[in-house]
Amino acid sequence: MSDIPPPPNPYGSQPPPSNDPYGGNPPAAGQTPYGSTPPPPPPTGQNPYGADPFPVSSEPPPVAGSQPGGLGARFVARLIDSILIGIVSIIIAAVTETWIGSVVGGILYLAYYVFMESSRGQTVGKMVMKLHTHGASGGLPTQSEAFRRNAWYVVGIIASLPLGIISVLLNLVSLAIVIYIAITINSDALKRGWHDKFGNTAVTKD
Repeated sequence: MSDIPPPPNPYGSQPPPSNDPYGGNPPAAGQTPYGSTPPPPPPTGQNPYGADPFPVSSEPPPVAGSQPGGLGARFVARLIDSILIGIVSIIIAAVTETWIGSVVGGILYLAYYVFMESSRGQTVGKMVMKLHTHGASGGLPTQSEAFRRNAWYVVGIIASLPLGIISVLLNLVSLAIVIYIAITINSDALKRGWHDKFGNTAVTKD
């Protein structure tokens, strides 16, 4: 056979480029052929794009040795507290105009619930019925939590003002709220009514 000369080298006198991405050197720990080490994946359940744009409201943890406070016990407790505040409201109304006594009594009623629930987790009615109100931490509700769970009563306070037909409508709204709270308590597995979920609270019974 005749000698056939080798084909010309397309790279000239230089050797062909190496396919080794590391240039002949062993890779350093964690090094990749594409540059620096990529960031580790986010922990399980964490949003890789930052904070959760739709945070879920806190829910009070279960309290050991306690069961959810049922509608019947909570109704009796609320009735006891209403009678106590009602007596004070009647006394105030006796020395002032009727609507002023009603407004002052309503404000007192709201303040009573916020103070008693945030300071000891119980009103007098709840003490009698062995009920406790808990905040999102599982302990006593904060004043903000206690206010939010009882904020619906502001409607009743405004309805006590001499506003004519508006007062009548607000009284109907207040009644509808009470009925809705009772329905949501009775239909929830943990007996958390609408006002409990709004305030991030729960009521338990010893």
